[in-house]
Amino acid sequence: MHPIEQRDLPPEIVRVSGLKKVYKSGQTDLVLFENLSFQVRKGEMLAIVGESGAGKSSLLHILGALDRASAGDVYCAQIPVAKLTDDAAADFRNRRIGIVWQFHYLLPEFTAQENVAMPLLIQGTAYPTAMKQAAGWLREVGLESRSHHRAGELSGGEQQRVALARALVTGPEILMADEPTGDLDNRTAEMVFALVQRLHREYRLTSLIVTHNLEFARRCDRVLRLHHGMAEEVSPASLN
Repeated sequence: MHPIEQRDLPPEIVRVSGLKKVYKSGQTDLVLFENLSFQVRKGEMLAIVGESGAGKSSLLHILGALDRASAGDVYCAQIPVAKLTDDAAADFRNRRIGIVWQFHYLLPEFTAQENVAMPLLIQGTAYPTAMKQAAGWLREVGLESRSHHRAGELSGGEQQRVALARALVTGPEILMADEPTGDLDNRTAEMVFALVQRLHREYRLTSLIVTHNLEFARRCDRVLRLHHGMAEEVSPASLN
């Protein structure tokens, strides 16, 4: 069998090189992590695992242009994330990536459909068009019948499915999820993660998922473990 040649592999869509994050703690520096380097190829699903406080969420924030690294380079979708202005970073998040948090952050005064349409409206999409696309995504996540309900009228699993639809309505290349099932019971968490897997596959996304759930991490293509300020790639099958 011939080895797979480089040109046969999908292109890199995320590249991290020499990444370091330092927080000030009084008069001392707290080094969260340093010299992190890794790549993610288009179409991969990468789980990011590690103990609480290891820097998983901070890493995702840096990749999503929500925070800045202390040193190092980050490229997402060929964009040098660290060099973006605040306005350019907001546009990058709106158009190129979709983010799902542990808490749904739905706007309570708006319906599910309006919440999903919001990123399109921010882009300047006409209201009827945005609402039509939002309806399509609510149908995709199995919530078409709940489109006119407000966030408080939805269950936790439904709220998270609305948040997922909102993250994907703009057609991003990269999905970033920070503990997307962390607030859900086991049965609902399984349903939401299975939905993420299906949408990842059907829409050919590249997905970066921070999770404490090692069972879910084992179902990803690759696993990156943060530990004592360093990053190590481990086999999904070896997680325990």
